[in-house]
Amino acid sequence: MTAPSDRALVPFVSVAQMMSLIGRIGLKPMLRGLADEIEADFRRWEMFDKTPRVASHSDIGVIELMPTSDGESYGFKYVNGHPGNTHQGLQTVTAFGLLADVATGYPILLSEMTLLTALRTAATSALAAKYLAPRDARCMAIIGNGAQAEFQAMAFQTLCGITEIRLYDIDPAATRKCAENLRNQGLSLVLCATAEEAVQGAQIITTCTADKQYATILTDNMVGAGVHLNAVGGDCPGKTELHRDILLRSSIFVEYPPQTRIEGEIQALEADHPVTELWQVVAGRAEGRRDPAGITLFDSVGFAIEDFSALRYVLNQVRAGAECDLLDMLADPDDPRDLFGMLLRAGAV
Repeated sequence: MTAPSDRALVPFVSVAQMMSLIGRIGLKPMLRGLADEIEADFRRWEMFDKTPRVASHSDIGVIELMPTSDGESYGFKYVNGHPGNTHQGLQTVTAFGLLADVATGYPILLSEMTLLTALRTAATSALAAKYLAPRDARCMAIIGNGAQAEFQAMAFQTLCGITEIRLYDIDPAATRKCAENLRNQGLSLVLCATAEEAVQGAQIITTCTADKQYATILTDNMVGAGVHLNAVGGDCPGKTELHRDILLRSSIFVEYPPQTRIEGEIQALEADHPVTELWQVVAGRAEGRRDPAGITLFDSVGFAIEDFSALRYVLNQVRAGAECDLLDMLADPDDPRDLFGMLLRAGAV
């Protein structure tokens, strides 16, 4: 059997190789790099195909496909969300993604995205806060100290200058885990016994809980003037974190309204409740924080363009020499019309 041709080979970045890439670049520079890619794509938002992600829901979780294209490259991410997985020693969220050349339809990158999604989610949150949070914000509360919490802390430290993190989770072991992981990262850490304690003095409040249910992580009386809310956990129908009254007092910013109205915090509001698309703020077409005493809410559910940006960032690293494997993924017969003959010549039939 002959060796596969170069056209049959697709670069693949494994989990080990993604960890090596993060180690080589450095976590903070990589968060900045991802944020820069996402910001650049937000500025050309109108060029992209946009559709709500395709979701298959069950009682215990969701499996989703997230596609988009800018006309030159096509990308999609496969991702799941299964909160009960941790009881089996499994990740709540796993993912992989693919980029392809629109001109030929040929894949040009396959990559793990469990780690990459954690990075791009945090980078997007911090990018939004750069436009929406109080300018002098130095203290952030993180409610929900699972797998995403440390990434949020590092991104906000890197991009927004946060110096103090107040941590709370209903599971004290999760908070201890998070604090231990962040112990040597130059942050002042406060471990809190309640969510109410965590938000005291915080100018930014991040909620990133995992349960697939309507929840009230923040009640109305917990959110005062001049605060930015970064709501990360609500990301599918029937899953929320904030009391409806908080939404009614907030200026709300979203990624893609047709998806966020189904999956985000604003699923609790009327279908015509006014929101601002974040890309418009980034592109200078809409205001971000208008009033120092106002409440801004980034109703983050994650959108395919952010994953496209992250995959392109990784592809650029691969083209610059980052470690990857080459997978024999594409049949490449001598005559493109003779696929059966390829089997014959290989002795497969």
